[in-house]
Amino acid sequence: MNWIILLAPLAAAGLITFALRPMRALSVAVSIGACAVSFAAALLVFLRPEAHAFCAVPWLATDELSIQIGGISDPLSRLMLLVVTGVGLLIHIFAYGYMKDDPGLSRFFAKLSFFMFSMLGIVLADNLVMMFIFWELVGLASYLLIGFWFQRPSAAEASKKAFIVNRIGDFGFMIGILTVWALWGTVSFQELASIIGDGGALGEKVELWIGLAAVGLFMGCLGKSAQFPLHVWLPDAMEGPTPVSALIHAATMVAAGVYMLCRVFFILELSPMALSVIAWTGGITAVFAALIAVQQNDIKRILAYSTLSQLGYMVCAVGLSATTAAMFHLATHAFFKALLFLGAGSVIHALHHEQDIWAMGGLRKKMPVTFATFAIGTLALTGFPFLFSGFYSKEEILLAAHHGHPVLFGILLLTAGLTAFYMFRLLVVAFLGTQRGASVAHAHESPLVMTVPLLLLAVLSIAGGWMGIAAYVGGGVAPVHGPGAGLVMGLSIGAFVAGAGLGWWLYQGRIQDPLSITVLRNKFYSDEIYQAALVAPQQALARGLDWFDRWILGGLGVRGSGEVVKFGGEVLRLLQGGNLQAYVILFILGVALLCYWILIRPFA
Repeated sequence: MNWIILLAPLAAAGLITFALRPMRALSVAVSIGACAVSFAAALLVFLRPEAHAFCAVPWLATDELSIQIGGISDPLSRLMLLVVTGVGLLIHIFAYGYMKDDPGLSRFFAKLSFFMFSMLGIVLADNLVMMFIFWELVGLASYLLIGFWFQRPSAAEASKKAFIVNRIGDFGFMIGILTVWALWGTVSFQELASIIGDGGALGEKVELWIGLAAVGLFMGCLGKSAQFPLHVWLPDAMEGPTPVSALIHAATMVAAGVYMLCRVFFILELSPMALSVIAWTGGITAVFAALIAVQQNDIKRILAYSTLSQLGYMVCAVGLSATTAAMFHLATHAFFKALLFLGAGSVIHALHHEQDIWAMGGLRKKMPVTFATFAIGTLALTGFPFLFSGFYSKEEILLAAHHGHPVLFGILLLTAGLTAFYMFRLLVVAFLGTQRGASVAHAHESPLVMTVPLLLLAVLSIAGGWMGIAAYVGGGVAPVHGPGAGLVMGLSIGAFVAGAGLGWWLYQGRIQDPLSITVLRNKFYSDEIYQAALVAPQQALARGLDWFDRWILGGLGVRGSGEVVKFGGEVLRLLQGGNLQAYVILFILGVALLCYWILIRPFA
């Protein structure tokens, strides 16, 4: 059954690419059907895990290393399988309504299926090497999807940026994997857990090397989950079609980094230094991205920076040893962030690809279903007390930070307030008030193929907090009714009320932004800093090496030596021209020089 989960999307991608590409409707049906098969199989595995063991196949065996192609089945992977396939299926269905008029529809769904295969491979991998292989395949799939509209220069640049920035993190991930193998002689998760559990973690092992392994593994997350400072690729990924944004930002690619950290947490916890780095990186990313979102006007970019911020929450939770809270928030975030992105896609589709929230307004009446579901997603993301899933998962992370980490707790609490502020800003400006753009006059509700996934995700965004996800994953965080829970809950509700109230009051009835914070609007000049510190020096070095190659190596070395040989050949050609008079003259000159050298020069 586990093999069916993994291989169904791959079969769909291959079938569409090599056989069905001209048949658009059939390509869509095959892709959605394969995703539905994976979801059904994941549901069976979730409900009856003991009946669906994963049969491992030997792949690589040496004297020092043995790697199998197999899968891991535990509460962590089963939950992730259900989230990825379930949310992925709804995004597939929505994508048909959004992309049906695109000439590259078959190509789009082939890439979507390949992406699902790669992501499911990460979830099911039972060792670090297999995880790394699928990790790279996800990077390739995201490159293809972000650059789907490759004829647009901005999309082509965004796909290259995502691919290159992720390679930086992946290099660290590879170093981490090699260090793990050097320390413990295996890359299997089960074998590593057994060795470390039996006390084979320290002893003669050097703590510095364990820290290097942990930080190296975290580097993989730094790129894939777009944590500061490798965050710059994720907002630009909005250049892809909106269903791609939902898939990347919700349950799949960016969540892979957090999932990986939870999977290898038994290694990370051996290094307090690494956990501290992880926690602070997550906290900084959370507030950093939330501040930027406050001044963005593109509806998809606001949600993109929201994703960065919420991923920071999850990463911080892992650093605080609250892995259950991290996975709980990952699952609930998948529901409401997919809902928000698809809701944004519904708006963009209705407004003929208008994305500026200040060119919207009054959409509540034009698109009631989209508005209602988007409002539910907003309330879930901002942690509306007691009714929505985001409240419960966020509370667990805040409670973990409250226990001994007051500065991080303050950062996360501030982030919660900022999240409520910028999301209510988005909701009020885009959906309430009067219309401000010409395209709003012709707006209409999206078709059922797009609104039904919104309604289902809205239900999950409400019920996700009551499903017992944290209890299913188990362990890793104090219960929400533990010491200090009342204080944390009160402060969290206060942050929500302050942020949401300020956002509503400040933007209700506005026709332009009353705030103008240049540094936030320019994203703390992150791209400019990268351009000046890394890109410009690299380009200058490349130009210098190009000049050296053209004029020194190519000019003096290659072409110069050729010219010398050519000149020598011309001289020899004159000497061997077949002219008897020239030979006599050269003979006389030679004799004269020889006489001078022998008879006259010694006495000169």
